[in-house]
Amino acid sequence: MDNRETEVLIIGGGPAGASTAFQLVRRGVRVRVLDRARFPRPKPCAECLSPQASRLLHDMGVLAELESRAAHLRGMLLRSPSGAIARGDYVAGHGFRGFRDSGLSIRREILDHALLNAARGAGAVVEEGVRVTDVIRDAAGTVRGVRATDATGAERELRADLIVAADGLRSVIARRVGLSRVSPWPHRVAIVAHYRDVGDVGDLVEIHVEDDGFVGVADVGDGATTVAAVFPKRRAREFAGDAARFLDSWLKSKPHLRARFERATREEDVAVTGPFASHARRAWTPGALLVGDAADFFDPATGEGIYAALRGGELAADAAVAALSASTTRHADDAYRAYEAARRSEFGGKWRVERLVGLGVAVPRIMNRVVRSLAAHKPMADLLAGVAGDFVPANQVLRVGFLARLMLPALQPAV
Repeated sequence: MDNRETEVLIIGGGPAGASTAFQLVRRGVRVRVLDRARFPRPKPCAECLSPQASRLLHDMGVLAELESRAAHLRGMLLRSPSGAIARGDYVAGHGFRGFRDSGLSIRREILDHALLNAARGAGAVVEEGVRVTDVIRDAAGTVRGVRATDATGAERELRADLIVAADGLRSVIARRVGLSRVSPWPHRVAIVAHYRDVGDVGDLVEIHVEDDGFVGVADVGDGATTVAAVFPKRRAREFAGDAARFLDSWLKSKPHLRARFERATREEDVAVTGPFASHARRAWTPGALLVGDAADFFDPATGEGIYAALRGGELAADAAVAALSASTTRHADDAYRAYEAARRSEFGGKWRVERLVGLGVAVPRIMNRVVRSLAAHKPMADLLAGVAGDFVPANQVLRVGFLARLMLPALQPAV
């Protein structure tokens, strides 16, 4: 495909970019994807996919391949600083069912490579090792292309009818067009690693909340366990010199984790990522759409942003097709506004749940009370697991009665 033939230029080849590319190509749009990495490549992430994410993997033709290589998760376990434990199952008596009865946990280098290959196989042109540095605008301020540097250091200008920013938490595009905004709270950073021979790893994604941070633990297939520990940003200086040693020491400082990691061996690669809590002022500007983490990333406490990236790609593709076919600038802007509204409708409830979870993680006293309530009333824990799994509507746990019962354990729940 000649550069002049590109209708949509997607910056970023992760789940959001690959999903957008796949959906656009099968709608007949000519697409080019740029990514600064070369795939397969690791990516710091909790690496868990919700049951509903499997619908999008199936749509892209990669579900069977990934299911054969992934660990299957039946629900979630939440442990409070006081030691209370609650379990929520995806298959439960609330009447909601996901596309699959289990979620998946799989290394990002496997997942992202499969997704990008699906987009490439559908007809998208994919260029790896290309770093985008700036946007190109016309006299009216509309985004018309990007400036980029390839692996040889050669500078290029690439133009298209529409640019999609799927370039992650610190999106170059979002910053260059003035949409990037760092939320005032919470500011957290994460250390992510893989361990082998961790004890008692089952078929639940575990979230252990401590007084000084929290950690997600999950089987990731092939005998490995993914460990994502999250701390307030102010603690980053404590592990600036040796994040691996800090993580090992922190895990061993928790009595309930120490025995499980006593015989574990950590793989060499340890990644630090963050700070989080980034939310674009809006997910579009004339000539460009933001999707996935480039548009918003609140906090990893809920553990699964891959569904939002994949589903966001579907929404972005719908908006892109409408904008490309618009006869006037005003009609194109209407398509962008419709995309913004679709994102709020799709993800708004989950965003509110994320903020409530973020508050609980930050205040141990609240988390202790919440987990005691969930442990005492499993149907409530099952509903929360379903919301985290993206198949139970968020309004099921945002009701006043549900929230009151979380904070007042003596009340009997009516779920």
